[in-house]
Amino acid sequence: MTVAPFGAWPSPITAEMLSTTTIGLGEATIDDGIAYWLESRPTEGGRFVVVKGDPHTDPVDVTPEGFNARSMVHEYGGGAYTVRHGTVFFSNLADARLYRQDAGSAPVPITPETDATQRFADGQITPDGRWWIGVRERHDLGPAMLDVVNELVAVPTDGSAEPRTIVGGHDFFSSPRISADGATLAWLAWDLPWMPWDGTELFVAPLSVDAELGDASPVAGRAGEESIWDPEWSPSGDLVFASDRSGWWNLERIRDGVRTVVLEAEAEFGYPQWGMGEHSITFLSDGRIACHYDRDGDTHTAIVDPETGELVDLDLPLDALRWGPGIRAEGSTIVLTAGSATEPDQVIWLDFAARSIEVLRQSSSVPVERRYLSVPEAIEFPTDGGLRAHAFFYAPTNQDAVGPEGDRPPLIVISHGGPTSANSSALDLGVQFFTSRGFGVVDVNYGGSTGYGRAYRQRLNGNWGVVDLHDCLNAAAFLVERGDADGARLLIRGGSAGGYTTMCALTFTDVFAAGTSYFGISDLVPFATGDTHKFESRYEHTLIGSWPEAEDIYRARSPINFVELLATPMLVLQGADDHVVPPSQAELIVGALARKGIPHAYRLYEGEGHGFRKAETIIDARNAELSFYGQILGFEPAGDVPVLAIEHLDERGN
Repeated sequence: MTVAPFGAWPSPITAEMLSTTTIGLGEATIDDGIAYWLESRPTEGGRFVVVKGDPHTDPVDVTPEGFNARSMVHEYGGGAYTVRHGTVFFSNLADARLYRQDAGSAPVPITPETDATQRFADGQITPDGRWWIGVRERHDLGPAMLDVVNELVAVPTDGSAEPRTIVGGHDFFSSPRISADGATLAWLAWDLPWMPWDGTELFVAPLSVDAELGDASPVAGRAGEESIWDPEWSPSGDLVFASDRSGWWNLERIRDGVRTVVLEAEAEFGYPQWGMGEHSITFLSDGRIACHYDRDGDTHTAIVDPETGELVDLDLPLDALRWGPGIRAEGSTIVLTAGSATEPDQVIWLDFAARSIEVLRQSSSVPVERRYLSVPEAIEFPTDGGLRAHAFFYAPTNQDAVGPEGDRPPLIVISHGGPTSANSSALDLGVQFFTSRGFGVVDVNYGGSTGYGRAYRQRLNGNWGVVDLHDCLNAAAFLVERGDADGARLLIRGGSAGGYTTMCALTFTDVFAAGTSYFGISDLVPFATGDTHKFESRYEHTLIGSWPEAEDIYRARSPINFVELLATPMLVLQGADDHVVPPSQAELIVGALARKGIPHAYRLYEGEGHGFRKAETIIDARNAELSFYGQILGFEPAGDVPVLAIEHLDERGN
């Protein structure tokens, strides 16, 4: 047993392992007895590949080299492919065109060349195979952000005509769903300033064989008041969806024009619609519903009888999602993606009739022994206003090493992005990279996070930069008081909105010894005045207040306006091609750190956007973060970790 300073323990989990042996898995579906899913591959430049397989054959790539099955609708993408009778239709990242790929053939474009100014996502194929119906996002109608137009279009699957708009008039559309008989289309729509988890409307309309719509009728949802998620048609023609009008995303249905509750519980059967193409509801051939739902931080896979509301958990050994929900069924076969605290994400083939389970693919090709894995503890801790908040705590874990007697470990506080999102307990080698080296980690689901009901989600309304910050501070204080962390060696990290919380923590408090911002926000004003993408262009309306009426609040919560308070070392990591949080946001805070002589380092990664996908970027960023913490806290990381150059480090005596 090695005795070494916390943070300096030797670990088999390297930065290279996070990228070269790990892939992302998501959007699993099933077609004619074959499972399909998407893989995100860092070693191929972050390329997304459609893969297919079944329990009897090894997985094979469908997407050939030179193609990247990824959409950039809403900048976050998702819903880049669909499949019918073995023919795959997908959006290609480089040119944003829709392609048709018949089995055994090369992809053929079915939409015109537009210099990637027209993007496609979330499509379905009509039962007769003639039409792709989905979302189109146009960037060719003017230079301004709000010139971007979102609509539903019909595309002939043989490419014989240009896309034709069938539904417009709202700022955003998603989830077009064609009934089994092809006679009806359902879809979601919403308008600024609302985000889809604030409120969406569910519409239905008759659909002709020529992909023309009759009069549309709103059947559920309300702007800013009721959010609808994942409408799905049952085999008998019922429309089932999740609505949060009860305070939780619960299952409801519409049958013969009458809306009723299928199941009501303090659990979430819906999720925040950041990306397209996610599903938590699907139907077996006998009309029962297979679904994902979240309760108390865990994800459950279950069967629901829509006639009685009976809920039966399948008790799978997988209780966490990383890429978002994905579950589809055909007959009695269910395919899904899920993981757990100790098992990597997997594509699962579940034969419900035979009660058998097969693993078709795992996200990690190199198993990590459990003695190096920290199993998270779901904690609930007191926070401001007499409320309680949630987090996952990971204790330092490495059976080959211990810290000095009487010493307490440093603690890394993680503030997730979104901010309307959530961290799960799914195995994350990025977290284990730190815990196996002797860090404690607390992954905070601060007020505003999804998974704990609409009221919890709305805690952040008007309070972004306050509730999230205080919940992170209180999570750290709770663990310090409990004896799990050294209060003098607290660190904070986060990406996007989590990067903003990190900058707030390092500017407005002196609690942390250092922090890392991944593509974080330093100045809120540019976002209020249009320096972001359309999807989030009015997000701050609910998070902070209306612009320009609330201008003083925007300025008061922007770290860049209070650089006189800034004194804490910071590592800033940024993608050069980020259109959600542009590099100018990073450069503002880096400039302030440099002018004040505060120890800092800045990495700008070419070819990376909002989220790092290339292997070389992932490796460099994680090693840089570890080296940064080591130099600030005064320990030398074990292993071959390059020393990060930190500006002004020697001047401050660190």
